[in-house]
Amino acid sequence: MMQEIPYLLEALSRSPKILSEFVKTIPENKLDSRRGESFWTIAEHYSHLAQVQPMLLKRFERFMNEDKPEFFPYVPGGGEKEPETPLCMSIDAALDQFASYRTRQLQLLENADDSSWGKTGIHPEYEEYSLYILTRHVLMHDHWHMYRMEELWLTRDAYLTRLE
Repeated sequence: MMQEIPYLLEALSRSPKILSEFVKTIPENKLDSRRGESFWTIAEHYSHLAQVQPMLLKRFERFMNEDKPEFFPYVPGGGEKEPETPLCMSIDAALDQFASYRTRQLQLLENADDSSWGKTGIHPEYEEYSLYILTRHVLMHDHWHMYRMEELWLTRDAYLTRLE
């Protein structure tokens, strides 16, 4: 595990540029197109990526500062005060927020010592949860949403993945 951490951090550092370059290639008329009743728009996906970064930073901080942090699931649209779909941000605001929080996350992770990387936490969704798993999860989350945006933009209706 420890030998993989630099690769994870490098990949996380690349996500803001990949997201930025990718989103800017999507035609503007496609950003707010809703492909189906239970589908998010592309704008909702990139807004979500920006909006969850503060929560993820707090999770990283808790692993650094608590012995065995306990987390609660984050389910978009799951809370009483939270809308069913992410509130849309402008492309520039979303990309700036994503990049800014990613920089802060990486600064924290790059300074983590072996004991922090070895910490485990409790999360009801997962059988195991640790700083390492959270870090990997964030990377996979970035790329899953980027893949979904590309799918919503380019995939013909008959081949579009249904997530109902």
